[in-house]
Amino acid sequence: MESTMSTAFDNLLDKLQGWVSAIIENIPNLVLAILVMTAAYFVARYTRKLVLKLVNNRVPQKSIANIIAKISAVVVVAAGLFLALGIMNLGKMLTSLLAGAGVAGLAIGLALQGTLSNTFAGVVISFRKRIQLGNWVETNGYSGEVIDVNLKEFVLKEADNNVVVIPNKMILENPLKNYSLTTRMRVFLECGVGYESDLEEVQQLTKDVIANTFDQVESADDVEFYYTEFGDSSINYLCRFWIDAESMLEKLKAKTTAIIEIKKAYDKAGINIPFPIRTLEFNNKLAFDDAVMENQFSNN
Repeated sequence: MESTMSTAFDNLLDKLQGWVSAIIENIPNLVLAILVMTAAYFVARYTRKLVLKLVNNRVPQKSIANIIAKISAVVVVAAGLFLALGIMNLGKMLTSLLAGAGVAGLAIGLALQGTLSNTFAGVVISFRKRIQLGNWVETNGYSGEVIDVNLKEFVLKEADNNVVVIPNKMILENPLKNYSLTTRMRVFLECGVGYESDLEEVQQLTKDVIANTFDQVESADDVEFYYTEFGDSSINYLCRFWIDAESMLEKLKAKTTAIIEIKKAYDKAGINIPFPIRTLEFNNKLAFDDAVMENQFSNN
């Protein structure tokens, strides 16, 4: 019994001596690994500030700029960790960490597929020069001013002050019309005049009114005027002209001004803008039989 205990105790001492020897032998590697991790920490902080400064110059959204800077810092720290484990000859642990990270990343990616797609879409949208805050855009059936682009959604404010929140991936997957990329817009105006009107007079008067109302229209020749059809109650036309505008709201204001001025000019010139009229004609007189009338009003 005593010999067994003595043997076990000797084995334990040998194990402890082996561990102590291994620790002493690996002290230089441990110190170097600690230095590497410390350096990685400070490099990550510097990298985060540098990336944040660079991204802020191109991405106006602070939330996206911060996430990009944090990701860059995490990458630097992870590289330092893998390097430190390699220095300490912990290759098996490094392999296990990579395998675990791969499995965890796959599981998280499947569970958060929709959220991650919106996140990456938000990052992509933020780097697009043709989509900026304050632009007036039309997409997915909505039209309004871009007021925010974050990691989850694309936010518009419509002309009626309603706020529309659209997932970022829908912005990338669908067409987007940006009215703010150009400084000129074309106004379309449709109207009709009575059949008794002098069509040449109407054409010239309409073009003169548009040219005198808007400074952007240099002359009446710059206004396009086309008769389009013989309508039920009027001869209809289409009028088009260019204005300096960057939003749909400015276009609507210009169209409103044009309608008001054209109506005033037509009233002054005696030009009629007819509304739909329906005429009912009774060609046959209604005949009533006296007997029928008596039965209709008989006392029952």
